[in-house]
Amino acid sequence: MMLMRTDPFRELDRLTQEVFGPNGTLARPTAMLMDAWRDGDLFHVEFDLPGVSEDSIDIDVERNVVTVKAERPARASDAELLAAERPRGVFSRQLVLGDNLDTERIEASYDSGVLALKIPVAEHAKPRKIEISSRAAGRQAITA
Repeated sequence: MMLMRTDPFRELDRLTQEVFGPNGTLARPTAMLMDAWRDGDLFHVEFDLPGVSEDSIDIDVERNVVTVKAERPARASDAELLAAERPRGVFSRQLVLGDNLDTERIEASYDSGVLALKIPVAEHAKPRKIEISSRAAGRQAITA
């Protein structure tokens, strides 16, 4: 005799993912994978968006929040779907930037499915030298 464990919720979970997608809701945007690093006075952020056309990418900046939205359209075919592991629909990601970054000079480029942002450090946040002045600079020493 063989004992089999069953999970009564497994089939419900599978059906929910088929209908609503892996996120469990139609309204929730799909995750957008990202790498971020600093190189000197420049912050780099890269988003993986394979299969997304450049025209569907939208980047907005409001104060210190950068919002990136993109869309990978649904398949237009009526063919029988055998696997659907690549998410489709709207992708969205928000980055809250510190006051030390210059949001006025953000540069964006898109190549081979990778959206790259370059965000410079603001001039007021860069390290600087402070000159020391002395009140004794104009005084002469008295010798006896």
